[in-house]
Amino acid sequence: MPTIEEQASRFRDSLEKLRAEIAKVIVGHGEVVRQLLVTILAGGHALLEGVPGLGKTLLVRTIANGLSLKFSRIQFTPDLMPADIIGTNIVVDDPSGRKSFQFQPGPIFGNVVLADEINRATPKTQSALLEAMQEHGITVSGVRHALDEPFFVLATQNPIEMEGTYPLPEAQVDRFFFKIEVKPSNLAELVQVIDRTTGQESETPKPALSGSEILGMRALAREVPIASHVKEYAARLVLATHPGDGASVARKYLRYGSSPRGAQALVLAGKILALTKGRYNVAFADIREAAYPALRHRLILNFEAEAEGMRPDQIVAKVLEETPEMAAAKA
Repeated sequence: MPTIEEQASRFRDSLEKLRAEIAKVIVGHGEVVRQLLVTILAGGHALLEGVPGLGKTLLVRTIANGLSLKFSRIQFTPDLMPADIIGTNIVVDDPSGRKSFQFQPGPIFGNVVLADEINRATPKTQSALLEAMQEHGITVSGVRHALDEPFFVLATQNPIEMEGTYPLPEAQVDRFFFKIEVKPSNLAELVQVIDRTTGQESETPKPALSGSEILGMRALAREVPIASHVKEYAARLVLATHPGDGASVARKYLRYGSSPRGAQALVLAGKILALTKGRYNVAFADIREAAYPALRHRLILNFEAEAEGMRPDQIVAKVLEETPEMAAAKA
């Protein structure tokens, strides 16, 4: 039986191997890749937001190529229907010549599901993902169909202010473990992108991890201990986003704060980040690092915030400033 130290070392080696395969195709975006891998190892789903052309779809496809898992892509459009995602019952002839219904699975039946431009479909279609994301299964005509593990949705979206998009329902947004912002490349990265895309064909990433290995790494991450005062810090950060009795910035700029899923994301991400840094315990720094992608999409801004041009990340930064790591001692 390998020791904890050996398991943690193997965890980091496997992750670095996968990163190296991704780097064969993807230029830069180191933090985006890091946050995506944390999401996958946490068993969650990720929402990537950025303007068109930044390589969001290519990034997800590259990660899928680096994993020995079934990849499925759904291109969201305004005319897409829920049955186009989850599947439907079709009429077939059985051996005796009688007609019967048979379930025809949709593209949701994959391990890595790319929901491309998810905010270009109507809310009705977007909601078709809710059960799959939460329950890892779908129900059609009263029959439940389980999805294969591991299962995660990596969705891309264009900023809401662009034409032809629909805001995602809050209930669906909350089911994303991380919301990851994809920003434009800098000069050196852009030059490298031009070289790779206009010269010889770049390398194809080879599978670096299997599904069973991902599930094993996920189980190991959940075993990472977290001290009670660090766990309480994550909970206090979430409570500080509530406008009723939270931080002053929340009372001023928020209509609603984070749900309990925000606290779960902070702790799970903290455990994975600790392992990647060679530690077998969660530190305050791990919680703070996870705060932005874990909380930014769980904050509902009020009119004053919109009028002043406040961004969720600015509010998260203020919440971090106003929330001390150690709670004040009670009298």
